[in-house]
Amino acid sequence: MEKFVIDGGEPLSGSVVPAGNKNAALPCLAASALTADEVVVRNVPRIRDVQAMVDLLEHLGATVEWRGEHEVAICAAGITEDSLVDPRLSARIRASFLLAGPLLARFGRADMPPPGGDVIGRRRLDPHLDAFRALGARVERHDSSNLVLAGRLRAGEVFMDEPSVMGTENALLAAALTPGETSIFNAACEPHVVDLARMLVKMGADIRGIGSNVLHITGTDILGGTTHDIGPDHIEIGSFMAMAGMSGGEIRIKDTEPDDLRMIRLVFRRIGLETRIDGADVLVPGGQKLVVERDLGEHTSKVQDGPWPAFPADLTSIAVALATQSEGEVLVHEWMFESRLFFCDKLISMGANIFIADPHRALVHGPRRLRAARVESPDIRAGMAVLLAALCAEGTTEIGNIRQIDRGYERIDERLRELGASIERVAEHPVAA
Repeated sequence: MEKFVIDGGEPLSGSVVPAGNKNAALPCLAASALTADEVVVRNVPRIRDVQAMVDLLEHLGATVEWRGEHEVAICAAGITEDSLVDPRLSARIRASFLLAGPLLARFGRADMPPPGGDVIGRRRLDPHLDAFRALGARVERHDSSNLVLAGRLRAGEVFMDEPSVMGTENALLAAALTPGETSIFNAACEPHVVDLARMLVKMGADIRGIGSNVLHITGTDILGGTTHDIGPDHIEIGSFMAMAGMSGGEIRIKDTEPDDLRMIRLVFRRIGLETRIDGADVLVPGGQKLVVERDLGEHTSKVQDGPWPAFPADLTSIAVALATQSEGEVLVHEWMFESRLFFCDKLISMGANIFIADPHRALVHGPRRLRAARVESPDIRAGMAVLLAALCAEGTTEIGNIRQIDRGYERIDERLRELGASIERVAEHPVAA
């Protein structure tokens, strides 16, 4: 076990290049199981969740080779209809369930152990199953250990009862290897869904409506290999933007996709953080005095997440941390996951003034001078929010369970040191009872 030890209170400045989008890399890696040809995925973040997906593919019988720090080649010719998804590996990430679509489309059967992932509330598999049923699959068994899907798929219409990101991705993966035209209505359209769709087009599928909530896929019975570059991670970019504002430093985030940042920049501006676009870079000016923009009539400002293009749920924790350093009050409404805001107790222990109204709403009053504490990282995004708080807190903060942060942020301690942070990764020894 390891922990971070952070001496906070110093402005962080410099430039940083965002990693590839974690939530795009995982489905794109899963897509390699659709073909016996080699697939090369570039700009892949070297994080725990990616390694878990690589391990899952290898256990299924794929050959995996890292050809560079961020380039991986996969040949899934060795995967057969008798290959089984490893339950131990599956429990490490929720994205393990993205293998269901490829296995079902390619072999007519997917024997799926329960997926893992962050504990942030109920995370339904029903949208996935509804999509598979709409394409002709049946659920043969559903118990505490495995979910078995079977049946030769046929093209059809899929209407998602919610714009589930992974549900849409699984439907895309299955439809790409199913001859005929499949339509997906109420589809998710986040940047990572777009990334996957573009990769599937390179592999031989015909997909129309990419970037919208209605997708039309003309699938084929054979998909080929391809080389695909993962786009920059807008969630990591948002995290660095908030970090600059909280620490008071000036940071340039290079090589972004500015169109993916419109809502993030709008919401952060409402919390008081100004940013500028310079070509493909985002510049966060230093020395900002953060002041919350109140709504017309002097009403409390509100931040609410939602399906794309709304504010991303994965940045809700980061927005809460940012609001602790902004003058005024912000109502944060996390309507998607009922347990995500429970991490606020970590910030409260550091001196934040946060009133948790219910599992979905928190009222943040700022600014508050944060103080060092000993805290645990409950999940990827909450862990990053606590880390940002530690960077601007007075004193030395220790953050445990940092493997959660490592699941989503590549070499975050090394990259923060390059910006001037005092952060060390040290072994954490168990305390004797």
